Amino acid sequence: MGDHHVSKFEDSSEKQAFTKNLLSDLKALDLLVKNDLFEKDVQRIGAEQELGLVGKDWYPAMLYDKILDEVNDPHFTTELGRFNIEINLDPIEFQGSCFSELRNQLDTLLNKAKEAAKKHDVHIILTGILPTIGSGHLQFKNMTPNPRYKALNDMIKGVKSTGFELNIQGIDELKTYHPNILFESANTSFQIHYQLTPEKFVSSYNWAQAIAGPVLAVTANSPLLMGKRLWKETRIALFQQSIDTRNSTHLKRDLEPRVTFGQRWLKESVTELYRDNITRFNPLIAPKITENSLEKIANNEIPKLSALCLHSGTVYMWNRVCYGISSTGKPHLRIENRYIPSGPSTLDEIANATFWLGLMEGMPEEFQNINSQMDFEDIRYNFYNAARTGLESNFRWNGESIPAQKFILEHCLEWAKNGLQKRNVDQGDIDNYLGIIERRVKKRTNGASWILTNFNEMLEDSTPYEANINIIRSMNKQESTGKPVHEWPMLEKTPLNRHKHYHTVEQIMSTDIPTAKEDDILQLVINFMVWRNVRYIAVENNKHELVGLVASRILVKLLSDGWNEDLVVKDIMVKNIVTVTPSTTTAEAIKIMASKNIGCLPVLSNKKLVGMLTEREIVQATNITGKFYD
Repeated sequence: MGDHHVSKFEDSSEKQAFTKNLLSDLKALDLLVKNDLFEKDVQRIGAEQELGLVGKDWYPAMLYDKILDEVNDPHFTTELGRFNIEINLDPIEFQGSCFSELRNQLDTLLNKAKEAAKKHDVHIILTGILPTIGSGHLQFKNMTPNPRYKALNDMIKGVKSTGFELNIQGIDELKTYHPNILFESANTSFQIHYQLTPEKFVSSYNWAQAIAGPVLAVTANSPLLMGKRLWKETRIALFQQSIDTRNSTHLKRDLEPRVTFGQRWLKESVTELYRDNITRFNPLIAPKITENSLEKIANNEIPKLSALCLHSGTVYMWNRVCYGISSTGKPHLRIENRYIPSGPSTLDEIANATFWLGLMEGMPEEFQNINSQMDFEDIRYNFYNAARTGLESNFRWNGESIPAQKFILEHCLEWAKNGLQKRNVDQGDIDNYLGIIERRVKKRTNGASWILTNFNEMLEDSTPYEANINIIRSMNKQESTGKPVHEWPMLEKTPLNRHKHYHTVEQIMSTDIPTAKEDDILQLVINFMVWRNVRYIAVENNKHELVGLVASRILVKLLSDGWNEDLVVKDIMVKNIVTVTPSTTTAEAIKIMASKNIGCLPVLSNKKLVGMLTEREIVQATNITGKFYD
């Protein structure tokens, strides 16, 4: 869950003291390894379930506190955004019916959350990124009021000195700016924990890196962000860019982002990962209470290594090492898989966990020293390629290029099966959950492909915002059936699925906006209107701020009064412009247009032009909704 009793550094002395504790913890970890003090007689697995909250309008609902108060269960905790919560499942021994038990607890706790949510007209959504989330939901006021989150936001912003830019390209392109780290909260995942011993750590961690691409291709479930079709697992790009502390001036240097897959194979021991992170990433926040870990060891006590764990918690590796103390009082090590997204159903999630954990335990003997057999760049390529293209990927493996479907069906499933049998997992669970993975891959239907296929269908004669609502509503309905995503039916253009909910300007405005500059000649503006078949041209300055508007009626009047070829845009544009924001209701916008007798409303966000609402968009929305039909 993380240490919530933290703050930002007040001065250099505080940071220096924390750094001393950090180095002391690293030495203590070395001693724990060398003295063979880690738990070895049991192997556990675990998981964390992040959830999205949406209201009856299917947009993010800032009601985390109401839901947590209602469930009143220590398994539940907060997340960065007010529209998210997290469930922490109990650790369980990796054997027997562990996966059925894991699913039973997950379903029990999820149903508890759903019952609590229902009392507040809230739906629980399992997906990597809420399709209906928009920049308006990511304001600072919607950050969970927790000292850890605020300190992290303040420190990252302080290091970066500017806001955060997103630039993600897929079928569409998303390029935007945000002033805080809340884009991180758009990500929800199903994080899986795998306990292992220090002796196995190097080979197991390298193997975890090697199989990340195939596992991500199978589990991808986040293809949409703000109405844009981006990567099959957009979370990978979004998370990295949402808390990237680097500035553009750093691009000439080989600096890693704080969200990272890693740059090289692990060679020595678990401490190598921690050392590398300490040398590459400055501490961001400090705990209020620390301990002298070396003194603890000298007194035959097990230290918490709180400084080391806190620093590691601000370096977001997709396969992250975790240190903890078991209920037995002994320390243990875990690999935390952070790249698998939430959803689309709990059955899919447990199948994903079974697949990954089976692969982890089923590492073939021939790949025990994979770091000496394969180029790490190929492994990085596989991971990011899988994030972009999912099950359509090709993997680089041992000098070959192998299609994802072939590699998973012919190799990965067999490795996973062997690993699960090695742990004496019930054969029924192996057949059930790996069978889901096999059928998903054969049909090439994971969460991402299901969402994209249906989004494209719903987008026809509609808008991305309305298509997103239909997608998220259908995901919620299908998840409740308990069926895995490859068995979900495709959406049809039924009256229910085509029913429109154009509540805000953002849902109907045009974002393909023709613009001109103040010193452009009028002939250019006239051509713009003819070529684009529009009646209004927005005028922007070099900062992309709206400074004027040219309407066709102004040009008609000029023609009737006599044409002056020396005129430029600034000579005729309207400067006193009525504008609205994306969250303005459509009813209010129509009322403004009617009362002021205007045919166009520019839509501004943070003083930037983001859309245009004209009579054309109003008529199109009316036609689709059938609002005035008999």
